[in-house]
Amino acid sequence: MAKPSGAWIAMQKRRWPLLILLLLFSLSTALVLITRFATDSCNPSAAASAVSSGSGGARFAGEKARGPPSGVSPSPLEFMKSKLVLLVSHELSLSGGPLLLMELAFLLRGVGSEVVWITNQKPAEPDDVIYSLEHKMLDHGVQVLSAKGQKAIDIALQADLVVLNTAVAGKWLDAVLKDNVPSVLPKILWWIHEMRGHYFKLEYVKHLPYVAGAMIDSHTTAEYWKTRTQERLGIKMPKTYVVHLGNSNELMEVAEDNVAKRVLRQHVRESFGVRNEDLLFAVINSVSRGKGQDLFLRAFYESLRLIQEKKLQVPSMHAVIVGSDMNAQTKFETELRNFVAEKKIQDRVHFVNKTLQVAPYLASIDVLVQNSQARGECFGRITIEAMAFQLPVLGTAAGGTTEIVVHGSTGWLHPAGKEGVMPLAENIIKLATQKETRLTMGKKGYERMKEQFLEHHMAQRIALVLEEVLQNARRQKQS
Repeated sequence: MAKPSGAWIAMQKRRWPLLILLLLFSLSTALVLITRFATDSCNPSAAASAVSSGSGGARFAGEKARGPPSGVSPSPLEFMKSKLVLLVSHELSLSGGPLLLMELAFLLRGVGSEVVWITNQKPAEPDDVIYSLEHKMLDHGVQVLSAKGQKAIDIALQADLVVLNTAVAGKWLDAVLKDNVPSVLPKILWWIHEMRGHYFKLEYVKHLPYVAGAMIDSHTTAEYWKTRTQERLGIKMPKTYVVHLGNSNELMEVAEDNVAKRVLRQHVRESFGVRNEDLLFAVINSVSRGKGQDLFLRAFYESLRLIQEKKLQVPSMHAVIVGSDMNAQTKFETELRNFVAEKKIQDRVHFVNKTLQVAPYLASIDVLVQNSQARGECFGRITIEAMAFQLPVLGTAAGGTTEIVVHGSTGWLHPAGKEGVMPLAENIIKLATQKETRLTMGKKGYERMKEQFLEHHMAQRIALVLEEVLQNARRQKQS
């Protein structure tokens, strides 16, 4: 295992003040939660509903699942105790797919599952992010193995359940398992997050029709995969489950701690050099063209221009881009910075490097902009995280965002592409000039999130899927 580089150590030192704050707030929140749990009465968990649309169609595992947090009642994943689960990720990075699979690993470890992690694609050179994430998993008792070799094959054959994360992970099957693929397929759950057309390659997903099931984060994406696989590849989807995600308990602790939020807001805003009364609009995604940071900055610039042209009275406005890679300095990120310089809005735009710690930035901003382009996000975890912080969301009318944001209630939707620039600019102005609307939308978003998008909701939905997949795998093994 590679040792952390000097740059990594330096970066961690710069984060110490913020991490110390988070630790202190977690401790204070824990005391509040202990008191709350001692006084609250226990609600029995409501059974999660499941509506099936038939073989090959989308099955929505309990959208309106109810029940108290997992700290109050047994986890719905308790039946996974002592089960051996192999998780196969195509990469290990700070992007949504790998982090979501890690979260599943920790949920399973929490109920006593034996969890083994394999990363199929790794860079040849030592990588600080991979080093950090692997050690985070090891600290949680997750075994980390090489993607290749007899040990990987043995684990796959012994496992009660194999989860392939993302379509690209399908390459691992033929490359490593080879002749053993048919015996493993009946116990594979394929968790798909992709919405981009270039993932629809037969070399990735040729085994998809024969696995135990596919789990997809939104109805829109599930329908897209069903149509594309039939029309483009001539194959059928297996039984497909739609499982909306939920916010982690750790994030909720910070989101519901007003003292923590207030101090984090002050700390981050001081680092940006902005005042408490200034308005911050943020995109929190890895910087790439598909996430639409370029169109967001255009819309932000247009909003500033229109405000000046119409002589509107609004607080000072700022745009925040969280998800940069200062070291890579990609062509796209260079374009963003050039645009900011060209329009002379350097004092209004703030770039933040990629980070696992999104809570400080959610605490510090006023509006989240979910500007993913083309077909949008498969789900968009950051959207429900923003709702936890009572933030209104301005999102593209595409993908899973349309299943989260209620247009006109918890935020506003705008078209993807260039045609969405001016509508987004107008929505930015409306939220800048209407403080009451911002607050009301944020409150309604929080209520919707609490009703449907918490960790125990997600655990209930996933539990329904895993239980059925395991039952089917047992039946096939006995037949």
